[in-house]
Amino acid sequence: MAKDECLIPEAKQELYRKLIATRPGVECKGAKSRYTSQNGHMFSFLTQEGKLALRLPEEARETLTQNDGARPCIQYGTLMKEYVLLPEALLERTADLAPWFQKSHEYVSSLKPKPTSRKKKTAKKTAKRKVKKKTKKAAKGKVKKAAATKKKAGAKTKKAVKKAAGQKKAAKKKR
Repeated sequence: MAKDECLIPEAKQELYRKLIATRPGVECKGAKSRYTSQNGHMFSFLTQEGKLALRLPEEARETLTQNDGARPCIQYGTLMKEYVLLPEALLERTADLAPWFQKSHEYVSSLKPKPTSRKKKTAKKTAKRKVKKKTKKAAKGKVKKAAATKKKAGAKTKKAVKKAAGQKKAAKKKR
């Protein structure tokens, strides 16, 4: 089995692609799992079992939960906020599901766009460079201070050595 092979049943993937086709400009993404996103926000995905999860505003989630039997989405033991897991039968009824998919897409489109991962990486690199520069400057400053202190101390000790040598010579002359 290939590393990026999708484990979702092909029939469910086909129904999902059919649903996605109802919204122009939306495309199916993902190699191992299938999902849709807009402006960096995921708004729908298929679980490994082939169940559809939608990200919706609170009122729409409540309506779907009460009328169509949707339930909160839990993945890997964690409740996914703003997502509902739809009954499998609803995925097969594209015409009934399309308005909910549209609401999900519109909801996510109204959210503030997330910065792209490239921008995030660039921002992180820039921040790291600034920290390195500050650290280098601070280290250079400490080295310069230490060198200056050492020079002063060295100058004092040279003077003291010379003075001591001069005193020894003076002491020998007196003898």
